[in-house]
Amino acid sequence: MKILIINGPNLNFLGKREPEIYGSKTLEMINNEIELFGKKCKMEIEFFQSNHEGFIIDRIQQAYDKIDYLIINPGALTHYGIGIRDAILSTNLKTIEVHLSNVYSREEFRHKSVISDICIGKITGFGSEGYKMALQYLSSLKK
Repeated sequence: MKILIINGPNLNFLGKREPEIYGSKTLEMINNEIELFGKKCKMEIEFFQSNHEGFIIDRIQQAYDKIDYLIINPGALTHYGIGIRDAILSTNLKTIEVHLSNVYSREEFRHKSVISDICIGKITGFGSEGYKMALQYLSSLKK
C-alpha cells in the first residue's frame, strides 16, 4: 500500500511554533515516527510539505495513479484551499484529513474545512498520533 502524506503551511515550524497547541515535536520527528509505524503495517510512505498551495496541488496531481491513499494536513489552507479540494477531486484520491489540534476548540474560522466532505475521514485533536490513527485505519482496508 502506497500512501502520500502532505503537510501544508507552517507545519515545517512544528516544535518552534506555538508548542502549547502543536506540541514540541518537529515535523521531522513526526515523519520518522510515522515511517516506523508504516513499516510495521507494510506501507510505503512518501512525505511532502509546502507553504505554497500551488506546490501542494502539483504534488497531489503527480500522485495520480501512483499512490493508494492521501493523508493531508492542509494547515491554514484547510479553510480556503479550493485548489487543493479540486486537485483531490480530479485525481479521485481517497483522502484522510488530519489536524494536530482540536480545531473545534479553537477560533470559529478553524471549524470550517473545504475538503472534509470529500474525505473518507477526518482526525482532529490527537497531535501526531492522528497520522498513525489514519494509517491504522488504512491498514485495516483491503485494497
